[in-house]
Amino acid sequence: MPLISPDDGHLTVFNLFETDTVPLQEDVLDAMRDIIDNADYPGWISSTLHAGVDEPGTVNYIQWRSAADLQARYEGQKFQRRTVPLFHKLARTVRLLKTELAFTQHHPSLDGGIEILPQRDDYTVLIVLDTKPEDQRELLDTLTEPDEWIKTVPGYRSHTYFRGVDGTFVVNYAQWESKELYDAFHTLPEEKRPAGIRNGRNRARSLVTGRQANTYRVTHSRSAKD
Repeated sequence: MPLISPDDGHLTVFNLFETDTVPLQEDVLDAMRDIIDNADYPGWISSTLHAGVDEPGTVNYIQWRSAADLQARYEGQKFQRRTVPLFHKLARTVRLLKTELAFTQHHPSLDGGIEILPQRDDYTVLIVLDTKPEDQRELLDTLTEPDEWIKTVPGYRSHTYFRGVDGTFVVNYAQWESKELYDAFHTLPEEKRPAGIRNGRNRARSLVTGRQANTYRVTHSRSAKD
């Protein structure tokens, strides 16, 4: 069962695919399910597939034992000759993001930890924040201030920040109860947020050079232990 845990030490990879249409999204999902169901790579721990909600696209959330194991997978002939060309054919953009977990927080009701499973009904928000390497640390420090206020916001379940290994981005992976409740939070006027939260948001914006965001539902998951 995939869990987001600060103690696991895994390398987390986000494979992001943007597609032009929902049918192309389904083609990517079908191809990814086949890869996940047949995964048997040294160091591979789990893969969790997400389908785009607000915009067509997919995310595969993959946990690896180490960067060396992932590199061996990337250098494989099948991956180079079949997998990469297929996804570039189906998707408008492809990003393979290697990350390390930097911070996680969840609602007190999630006492069993943060699960990412298709059996759950999470409305998942994933945001990639591009930044300069010299600003990544400050951006993370700003974003990962403990936030007790958000635990009081209706619909909030969890949020986790991941540090891009190459130093050029930060990933925010968040779970909410529904689109309606997330949208209410996302569009909340700044003056209705606590002063400390407003200051942090303003500082973070000044450190971000680009933003890619979409919302998802988990559709498929498998781990090496299954």
